[in-house]
Amino acid sequence: MQKKVISLHQVILFSDLQFHLIAGPCAVEDDKSLVSTAKILQQNGVKMLRGGGHKLRTSPSSFQGHGEKGLLLLASVAHDYDLFAVSEITSEKEIDFFNKYIDLVVIGTRNMFNYQLLKEVSQLSKPIILKRGFSATVHEWLMAAEYLKQNGNEQIILCERGIRTFENCTRYTFDLASAVYIAQNTSYHVITDPSHATGNSRLVIPMVLASHVTGVSGAMIEIHPDPTQALSDGEQMLDFKQFEFLMQRINL
Repeated sequence: MQKKVISLHQVILFSDLQFHLIAGPCAVEDDKSLVSTAKILQQNGVKMLRGGGHKLRTSPSSFQGHGEKGLLLLASVAHDYDLFAVSEITSEKEIDFFNKYIDLVVIGTRNMFNYQLLKEVSQLSKPIILKRGFSATVHEWLMAAEYLKQNGNEQIILCERGIRTFENCTRYTFDLASAVYIAQNTSYHVITDPSHATGNSRLVIPMVLASHVTGVSGAMIEIHPDPTQALSDGEQMLDFKQFEFLMQRINL
């Protein structure tokens, strides 16, 4: 498998003039569902396919992903459909593997404060998506980004994925205002993750559209051919019909 050479400054990534989507299942499940997802992304002009290999879950009895087997499948399908593979790294032990197979590396909410992991990942010469910790202030989030910058990586994308507050009508509180604040007051590209922030597929499309009009660089969402059969987080995933409706609205 030939490794892509990728740079944040390439036009297919996050430019100041375009709103980019990253989409795919919560976790890589099987070849059939991932291929069908890649096809729908390709048909709608979306360049980035996301999917989890090692899933950090609150409950140890929840589905934890297929590990490297799932990531190899993600990389292979992305390559076949001329997409970029996006996945979350969960351990320093995975760095060599991610360097070889994954195009955009995600630091998840539980690892935003894992400064040693940030130092190690920053040495990769590829874009890093840094999700906001679910209890992190904007200042703490920006300081985590500094760990990446000071250790050699300038290709940093910040991702607002919701924070924990007293409100419980959604899984987390979707702090879009902070995402816009960072986009307006720093040089970072900022995207949002309405799927994890809301935990409710009915809220994902409105929150992506809200993100779009604010001028942030894009959004990361979860889609699945049949969310009711998904192995994890089916309640927050769009099906393909909903995804195509969202793309129509974005492209109006």
